[in-house]
Amino acid sequence: MPQITLPDGSVRHFDGDVTLAQIAASIGPGLAKAALAGKVDGRLVDLSHAISHDTQVTIVTDKDAEGLDIIRHSTAHLLAYAVKELFPQAQVTIGPVIENGFYYDFAYKRPFTPDDLAAIEAKMVSLAMLDEPVSRRVLPRDEAIAFFKDQGEIYKAELIAGIPPGEDVSLYTEGRFTDLCRGPHVPSTGKLKVFKLMKLAGAYWRGDHRNEQLQRIYGTAWTRKEDQAAYLQRLEEAEKRDHRRLGKELDLFHFQEEAPGLAFWHPKGWALWQVVEQYMRQVYLDSGYHEVRCPQVLDVSLWKQSGHWDNYAENMFFTESEKREYALKPMNCPGHVQVFNAGLRSYRDLPLRYGEFGACHRNEPSGALHGLLRVRGFTQDDGHIFCTEDQIEPEVTAFHQQAMKVYSDFGFIEIDLKIALRPEKRIGDDVVWDKAEAALRAALKACNVRWTELPGEGAFYGPKIEYHMKDSIGRAWQVGTMQVDFMMPERLGASYVDEHSARVRPVMLHRAVVGSMERFIGVLIEHHAGALPLWLSPLQAMVLNITDDSAAYAVEVTQALKKQGLRVESDLRNEKITYKIREHSLQKIPYLLVVGDKERASLSVAVRARGNKDLGAFPLSEFSQKMLKELADLQ
Repeated sequence: MPQITLPDGSVRHFDGDVTLAQIAASIGPGLAKAALAGKVDGRLVDLSHAISHDTQVTIVTDKDAEGLDIIRHSTAHLLAYAVKELFPQAQVTIGPVIENGFYYDFAYKRPFTPDDLAAIEAKMVSLAMLDEPVSRRVLPRDEAIAFFKDQGEIYKAELIAGIPPGEDVSLYTEGRFTDLCRGPHVPSTGKLKVFKLMKLAGAYWRGDHRNEQLQRIYGTAWTRKEDQAAYLQRLEEAEKRDHRRLGKELDLFHFQEEAPGLAFWHPKGWALWQVVEQYMRQVYLDSGYHEVRCPQVLDVSLWKQSGHWDNYAENMFFTESEKREYALKPMNCPGHVQVFNAGLRSYRDLPLRYGEFGACHRNEPSGALHGLLRVRGFTQDDGHIFCTEDQIEPEVTAFHQQAMKVYSDFGFIEIDLKIALRPEKRIGDDVVWDKAEAALRAALKACNVRWTELPGEGAFYGPKIEYHMKDSIGRAWQVGTMQVDFMMPERLGASYVDEHSARVRPVMLHRAVVGSMERFIGVLIEHHAGALPLWLSPLQAMVLNITDDSAAYAVEVTQALKKQGLRVESDLRNEKITYKIREHSLQKIPYLLVVGDKERASLSVAVRARGNKDLGAFPLSEFSQKMLKELADLQ
């Protein structure tokens, strides 16, 4: 007689084996109808799962986060079912849940088309309406391989062949379709009511470019129509803000095939870059950092010594000269250790803070590249602090306060903090990792902030605090980090002389506020939809002359404002003023200054603010002070 303990502490007794579906029904018809799956002692299982012992049970519905993931996972299977119904020769490969939805990869003799996508979605709707039960069965590994080979599903058979011999695998069946899966899944297809197929893309089998190219279908699924509608609206807004499109329209940067993952910065884009860099350089100075510069290319022996060769080589670029192998640096940290090691250091020198706008290169897969947000060449506002163990907490606390001010200055108010903990592939023993993780927790506790933890997502040399900014449409972007590293100073021979004249290893803190400059600028562009605040705008004002007679005065206005440190240009083309206003308005310039005979005579400017706002005429000296005051207030 199993005794079932529910989340509210109540206990139910059953005469024999009982399924989660029966437990839900015993609680009430409403829960029985809403149930999608359950948790037994914290483990997610199907509603058909039978229990024969005393345990704790939670019924999962679409109101739970796990319920939404189950719906999305089950919808991915529904997608594969529909594809097989419409295209029987297509082979099914892998279909996981991703943020806001799912995808499934297929092998098929010809590319799918948008019309195919519409037909597949319609078929999914009709299959869901059949409300076919979803059932699970377990087969021995070799029987499962034979089953999928008989079905012509060679990719599924290959996946199962990677499972150790003698193990069992689970299969899920709905109607005429059977798929390999660990589950759990919804009890029937009728639970899948709100979904939409989004787009087609290419993908390689198992993510390896040396393997066959497959076709990926992306979709989204939700528990309520209103949630899906809101998500689609966010996507529409995100499309308008796409930094790649805005980068081209605003003439900031471009990418081209000859340099995949590497940006070409145009004058206005580089002006924006310089504003961000000079701001961050001042943050360095105000926080006691010494700016350094290290080589781009270093002998592989250093990367072997640091641990990158064993743990990161697949992401590095290598080159050779005079039979000597080198690597482009993917990170700045080993170089900064060399600077530290170049002199004799005392405990009185610590904490010693180095900062560098360090250019790095990482061999990202071509399919992962995404404008400025995922590149192969990038620059970090990178810094490293060499300190004692006692100095970790105050240094991390000071960094946290510094980072929060920076994000606020750039217009980001909502910041989520996470601690990424030890990954499976790492250097150092657990005692060192325990100490490093405890140090980060203690520092954040001292800052009186909340955080979540990410098991397995730390760097191979140490755990890290991650700063995730939310933008104006609610998307989260991971930017800054603070990492505690006990290992690299030891591996690279860093030491200082303590108060007892003994050689001691320093602790190395890896920190970045904006992280990749490219990524941060891409996020800035999307956050502000290209309409950057005055202090960040590459061009703060454009002077437009109405007639040729006022061209000379337009030049005078431009030069006068430039002398006050403002970023101003003039458009003296022989075009109608309405044309010039419209053209520069599309460039999202904060101020357009129109000058004609009247303005020349009165030494004034007619001002139009971004958003087609006519502010009227100002004496030039008064308007320049207005801009300077606005800049001072923004900063």
